[in-house]
Amino acid sequence: MAIRRKARFWLTLFGIDIRKFKASIADFPAYRRDRAELKKQAKTSTNTFPFSKSYPCLAERNVDSGAASGHYFHQDLLVAREIFKRAPERHVDIGSRIDGFVAHVACFREIEVFDIRPLPAKVPNISFVQADLMSPLDSRLVEYCDSLSCLHALEHFGLGRYGDQVNFDGHILGLNNLYKILKPRGRLYLSVPIGKQRIEFNAHRVFSIAYLLELLEGKFTIEKFSYVNDKGDLVEDVDVHSEPASNNFHCKYGCGIFELVKLPETCD
Repeated sequence: MAIRRKARFWLTLFGIDIRKFKASIADFPAYRRDRAELKKQAKTSTNTFPFSKSYPCLAERNVDSGAASGHYFHQDLLVAREIFKRAPERHVDIGSRIDGFVAHVACFREIEVFDIRPLPAKVPNISFVQADLMSPLDSRLVEYCDSLSCLHALEHFGLGRYGDQVNFDGHILGLNNLYKILKPRGRLYLSVPIGKQRIEFNAHRVFSIAYLLELLEGKFTIEKFSYVNDKGDLVEDVDVHSEPASNNFHCKYGCGIFELVKLPETCD
């Protein structure tokens, strides 16, 4: 079984989905039956819809209407809702999904996006800057905004997946720049994978709660913490210092969602 799982993993990595292939084969007879029936009905219909090239959409006959669970579904809605409620003066996003969270926010307000990847399209309410957030920060961006988000992005910094330079401490460089961009008492919405701490190269890092608390100490206070568990369900507003937190809320690959407030820098 382990060999079979590994084989499926590597085949999927190179675009070969065995499960989808088998489901498509099973669905093909129904596709042919329905096509024949529709052509039969066309002969007696008064409406004219000529048949063009075939475009089989197989393995979709018994799927759900959509996915209302998982990391991105819950974090995007949760954080967009908070931004709508708080109505910050300027909101900036670092590396989150354009076709998810950023699109949600752009429905009701302007949002500035910084990402190492290009965005060729021009979209209303979205201002885009291509930037590497591991590099030294432009002085014009210091204390630039009062609201900032980085959702399911920081774990990729320094792993080379998106053309960035490989840097073992890339997530630390990124977090330090997030701190600098935000104004004192500004809010950072941060989400990352949680579980037993590890790098799954070159996909992502997975962070333990204990390590995240160390990274955030002295920079931010934690206003709220929620997480998405391994089943894909959202658990809102939990104690990040509780006993379950010390075991990463029993997540193997969960998603921790922080609402943070920046502490002002102190002079020793």
